[in-house]
Amino acid sequence: MENFTNETLDINQLPRYETVQFTALHPSYWRIILLQLLIVLCMILAVIAYVALMQTELIPYMGFLTGTWVLGVFLARISFKKKAFAFREHDVLYRSGVIATNTIVIPYNRIQHVALHEGVFSRMFGLAKIEIFTAGGNSGDIEIPGIEKIQAENIKQLLMGKIQKELS
Repeated sequence: MENFTNETLDINQLPRYETVQFTALHPSYWRIILLQLLIVLCMILAVIAYVALMQTELIPYMGFLTGTWVLGVFLARISFKKKAFAFREHDVLYRSGVIATNTIVIPYNRIQHVALHEGVFSRMFGLAKIEIFTAGGNSGDIEIPGIEKIQAENIKQLLMGKIQKELS
């Protein structure tokens, strides 16, 4: 019979994810975000133009909608700058947020599936998105956009290798 132990861990000796060197998203991904926001602005302006033709008393709201869009661009920039990822020996980390910073740490032994996606704009800039699925999740637990396609393919191969190693 084995001797059961349940010793207290010294939390000061635990590895700190905060000291990990994170990799920022590719700078071209910011252009994709701007393109998407520009499409939203065009739709807003089309609605404003239509409403302005029908009812001129709603024209003052154009400034509000445009200001809201500018605020959206500002928040998107903050979000872009905070997003980063890292791969360690036993886990993958993803950092994101606007006001608060969230860091997700997923051990490789929890990863069940990895997908690589390319959107229309991402393909134009040679970028891709890695989506990592874990046990018990109904959607991707981590989506890392804005990675060069070749690097994303290498990351997918790395993760698939880790999955196979865990299954063996």
